[in-house]
Amino acid sequence: MKKLEEYVRSIPDFPQKGIIFRDVTSVLEDPDGLHLAIDTMKGLVSDLEYDVVAGAESRGFIFGAPIAYTERKPFVLIRKKGKLPCETIAQEYDLEYGTAVIEMHKDSVKPGQKVLIVDDLIATGGTTEAMIRLVEQLGGEVVGVVVLIELAGLEGRKRIEGYRLDAAITYPGK
Repeated sequence: MKKLEEYVRSIPDFPQKGIIFRDVTSVLEDPDGLHLAIDTMKGLVSDLEYDVVAGAESRGFIFGAPIAYTERKPFVLIRKKGKLPCETIAQEYDLEYGTAVIEMHKDSVKPGQKVLIVDDLIATGGTTEAMIRLVEQLGGEVVGVVVLIELAGLEGRKRIEGYRLDAAITYPGK
């Protein structure tokens, strides 16, 4: 059986020269790769107790929903502004060239619930930090963050210092 890293396609000089883009679509397109990714991420947090799994669109949905399903936990959607139909709370965060806003339903996390955040990747940590803030606005407690890939060179881990972060694969660069 292949290692999880072998399923990730690395594309040099994308989106700009000197960057190696880590493409998770190659993991998703291979049934063994997808199975290994979900099982690995789930295994990294098997010692955690949590009530809810939350993930940001779109790849956080892909990895978070199967974890929630196998653990018989609810899955909470965190979406781009304007995509959720009920009353929401919002959190703005910085992008490389501007800002973005993510939202979640006001009733999706109850005060005191323990939340596991799942995503495909952590880079600078801006999106992850925004997800944490949303959960905390509703009185939830983030007990962990699990991602498929950490780009350690972008230091996202520092941005969410004080929160547990597990990564199935860690690349030292950007």
